[in-house]
Amino acid sequence: MSGGAGSRETAQIVGLTHDGEGIVRGGKTVFVAGALPGETVSFERIRKHRQHDEGRLLEVLRSAPERVAPRCAHFGVCGGCALQHLAPQAQLAVKETELRDNLERVARVQCRTWLPPLRGPVWAYRRRARLGAKYVPKKGKVVVGFRERLAPYVADVARCEVLAEPVGTLIQPLSELLATLDIRQHVPQIEVAVADNATALVLRVLRTPTEHDLGKLRDFATRHAVRLYLQSGGPHSVEELTCDDSREASLAYALSDFGLALEFAPTDFVQVNGAVNEALVKRALELLRPMPQSRVLDLYCGLGNFTLALAKSAGHVVGVEGEAGLVERARHNAMRNGISNVEFHLGDLAAPAELAAGWLRGPYGRVLLDPPRAGAVPELLAAAARLAPELLLYVSCHPGSLARDLGILVHEHGFVLESAGVVDMFPHTAHIESMALLRRP
Repeated sequence: MSGGAGSRETAQIVGLTHDGEGIVRGGKTVFVAGALPGETVSFERIRKHRQHDEGRLLEVLRSAPERVAPRCAHFGVCGGCALQHLAPQAQLAVKETELRDNLERVARVQCRTWLPPLRGPVWAYRRRARLGAKYVPKKGKVVVGFRERLAPYVADVARCEVLAEPVGTLIQPLSELLATLDIRQHVPQIEVAVADNATALVLRVLRTPTEHDLGKLRDFATRHAVRLYLQSGGPHSVEELTCDDSREASLAYALSDFGLALEFAPTDFVQVNGAVNEALVKRALELLRPMPQSRVLDLYCGLGNFTLALAKSAGHVVGVEGEAGLVERARHNAMRNGISNVEFHLGDLAAPAELAAGWLRGPYGRVLLDPPRAGAVPELLAAAARLAPELLLYVSCHPGSLARDLGILVHEHGFVLESAGVVDMFPHTAHIESMALLRRP
């Protein structure tokens, strides 16, 4: 590596960070966004931190064979994607390497079988998103999009290549619409939900829209065949902006392999990649192998995404979720799909006191655990282990917390890591979803 702080430097990239930035070692470590392992690049340091510096890529002097041209014109500025310059197959290889490293280094376990990655569409796949909106007087417009990569501003983009249609092409029309509103300075966020039967846009409004604004919003919804909602406060304040008193059908998505249709509210959590979610649910059933006599416990069950599919094969399934609205939706989805061998309970799975509830007394032969990014609390892992299930499937959205929890389940509770693999839920991002199957020896 040559050069000094604030000047042009040349170095080889030796790896990627958790955020998809190229790593330069030798002297003080530098993270360079847009650089790939094996490349020789020139860069300049732009920010200093205690343990590392941030660098701006100036030129790729020798490219990695996996480098591709980003499809999005805003890549590098918009923070929605980090890896569009890396071929999709190579992205999966990087994510699998990261997962393997976490399991070996953090969990100190060896995986007996590596599952092939679950893949789906890599463009126009994202059916759930939260976009920022900001009126910028100097530009005379409202910018709509994800946050910028290196700044807390909303990226000024014209379209998005990863958002599901029609939203990907509605960025510019939304920007133009908001600029005409009287409350244009008071709409900071747009939540996106693309269902199989409709597209919902939830506008966070900090001031009540005028009648003039309401007319423009209704006209936009009609012209673009979307459903607009206004949110003035918390989740319970979401109201649909309709042209009459009629109530439209709820948003829904299908799990075709199981003959299921699940309804959800526009701000509910659903997996962002519909095709990959279907593959994920199918693989979960293949790994857990529920049978007519099986009793299954689904922890962090949400609105029944895994629970109802499991109930198609198992004798009885119990789902537990900490958000009351999702529990209500899960019960509704069970009735809507004619499934009676399932029950749902409200429970804070991060609170040890909840783990004495009746639903945790079993017996259960199979357990599915799908916690948030922080993973599961040790008390929940211990409670699940006491059930002595034959199989435990852990679905994860963060390899670090997964590795920590698998280490506890293996070293403290006697499970064996049977198989693991990555799930390509978020192509072009550094986000790693995965699944791991454990069994009793």
